[in-house]
Amino acid sequence: MEIKAARRALFELPAPLKVVGVTPSGLLPQGQALDRALGGGLGQVLKETGFKGEAGETLLVARPEGAFLLFGLGKKRGQDLDRLREHGGRLAQALDRLSFREAAVEVFFAEELGRKEAAYALAEGLYLGSYRFLKYKKEEGKRLRVLLAQAPGAEVERARVVAEAVNYARDLVNEPPNVLTPAELARRALALAEEVGLEAEVWDEERIQAEGMGAFLAVAKGSANPPRFIKLVYRPSQPSGRLALVGKGLTFDTGGYSLKPTESMSTMKGDMAGAAAVLGAMRAVAQLRPSLEVRAYIAAAENMISGSAYRVQDILKSYSGKTIEVLNTDAEGRLTLADALAYAEKEGAEAIVELSTLTGAAVVALGEKVAALFSTDPRLERRLLQAAKEAGEKVWPMPLEEAYREKLKSEFADLKNVGDRGGGAITAALFLAEFVKVPFAHLDIAGPAYASKPHPLGPVGGTGFGVRTLLRFLQ
Repeated sequence: MEIKAARRALFELPAPLKVVGVTPSGLLPQGQALDRALGGGLGQVLKETGFKGEAGETLLVARPEGAFLLFGLGKKRGQDLDRLREHGGRLAQALDRLSFREAAVEVFFAEELGRKEAAYALAEGLYLGSYRFLKYKKEEGKRLRVLLAQAPGAEVERARVVAEAVNYARDLVNEPPNVLTPAELARRALALAEEVGLEAEVWDEERIQAEGMGAFLAVAKGSANPPRFIKLVYRPSQPSGRLALVGKGLTFDTGGYSLKPTESMSTMKGDMAGAAAVLGAMRAVAQLRPSLEVRAYIAAAENMISGSAYRVQDILKSYSGKTIEVLNTDAEGRLTLADALAYAEKEGAEAIVELSTLTGAAVVALGEKVAALFSTDPRLERRLLQAAKEAGEKVWPMPLEEAYREKLKSEFADLKNVGDRGGGAITAALFLAEFVKVPFAHLDIAGPAYASKPHPLGPVGGTGFGVRTLLRFLQ
């Protein structure tokens, strides 16, 4: 989809299809102006058809003056930017079902929500809702041009940058695991860096071993596809600080010898959704150019089974020097992240934000719509929660309960990689915090990273969750 900001009002735009927002109370201001220009024709259609303007309701109207899509928005009361973003997503999907290649759309609720904010939310929803992953299908996507009436161009452009970053992350998650191996993920990170102007570095298996990333390397040993360690850097001329973004990059996870059941393995191509979100965010960072220096780190690997795979009761030496007793090979993401986090801190990060599809326990606690946030720093936590709220992503703060550290004590090593069954998301977060001394936030996105059914902002598959929160946080 291509979206252009137009200075003129809806009734002045020469598009073959005009979209008119309708509530149970009737037409919105621009729709009213259009209706007056048509001599009251749309109002007459509302009366004759009984169109009620319920959210998502649509009606295509053909008149001598052109075609008009009546689009239901629901009651005026309670409309906010999140709902407007969803209206944009639903509208994009409705337009995709029609044959038109161009449409003009008013900025819904611009007076109530503020024209800039409303234009941004609607444009972002349109971009996100139009996403489809068709790379491996004969079906071709439709190119649609949307004119947003009386919309500020800067907000529409910012929405494009952010939405394209989200959709970039979605593409990565939706790739099949036989295509998106650790080496391929690294190749795409390098291509991204060249495209948008980021510094980039990739380590192969020999370099990872030479650097002493023993926990990361152990997870990767069972796969025929070797690991890669990826680093991208955005460096402004006079940075106001240095932030590290770390993403879990398991391009496929069988669970290793602690083997997952088949139904639990069916979405494990998405176990690199944290890495995808970080790469998507870096794509937009290079264009939005915040004042912070931002560094991204990804330990990319597959967790497979073979004669060389790591085992339960192995003891691993991490990059930090701490030793880890493995009690569950399906708790592998925290092992790769332990080395990535320790390295990010050694490189001078002043704060670290990490995203990972880390635990099923987070999904049990918060379901498939909400990510769990753990942080060692109250200020960092508050800022991330505010960023998530403004971005329209659902995040809930969770406790780093110090008493649960006892669950990670090992008789034979510095740490165990799992505690007991209770509080699994908390003990996983506490494990990660063992490898970081600077302000640290961990987002467990296991629930919202992958959609099991279509939703207003996209289809089944990767959601790109976390990209919008990170970018709002950086801004």
